[in-house]
Amino acid sequence: MLGGLLYLTHLRNVGAAFSFAEGFTILFSAIAVVVAVVIVRTARRLRSTGWAVSLGLVLGGAVGNLLDRLFRDPGFLRGGVVDFLSLFGPDGQVWPAFNVADSAIVCGGILGALMALRGIDFDGSRAGARSTAESS
Repeated sequence: MLGGLLYLTHLRNVGAAFSFAEGFTILFSAIAVVVAVVIVRTARRLRSTGWAVSLGLVLGGAVGNLLDRLFRDPGFLRGGVVDFLSLFGPDGQVWPAFNVADSAIVCGGILGALMALRGIDFDGSRAGARSTAESS
């Protein structure tokens, strides 16, 4: 697909990114639940569109992968995340296979890092502008 750039595949990943730490599915499920709870609680304070998009992407990706871990074979809290996209070669030979949820987490994380580097707070204000106004 796309001239050899993108391949559709079907792999199960019971670890974290790049199949790291296989066998810790329960831990990754717990982390996803904590991430989801923190984001939902933080959402009430959001006034920044950028932060809302960033955290929404991370939340959606975390919940998507969590659902795979909860309900896919071989059983509850032991399921493997289905990775179905592979770049530059089939079956993750060149670049590790991934899914849409993984992409959402990465894109949300990058956007969040950019927002933080620009000093934009959850309420949409700039951290530097707020501290300058407070000191006046």
